[in-house]
Amino acid sequence: MTRKEIEDYILSFSGAWLDFPFGEDTSVYKVGHTETGGGKMFALINDKSKPLRISLKCDPLLAEKLRETYETVLPGYHLSKKHWNTIICTGQVPDDELKSLILLSYNLVNN
Repeated sequence: MTRKEIEDYILSFSGAWLDFPFGEDTSVYKVGHTETGGGKMFALINDKSKPLRISLKCDPLLAEKLRETYETVLPGYHLSKKHWNTIICTGQVPDDELKSLILLSYNLVNN
């Protein structure tokens, strides 16, 4: 998936919006409370990284399994290592699985 495809998919979720609380180099996707600048993060993209890196919230047991399965899935960069993974988008993680992980992250913070 391209960066644009990933962003379009992320922003297709109900109530999802883009913020830059960590500076212009990090796109932070949140759900809820747009009027106050609050909301809950469910995806972060390092806009300067090549290949693209996306961090997603994850169930702790699944997070460990993904790290064991894919060398491009790492503990969350500057995030809780237990609850977040950073995925280096090289194509190792199939697009369908990446979409599922984005949806899971959204659902984890939106419930």
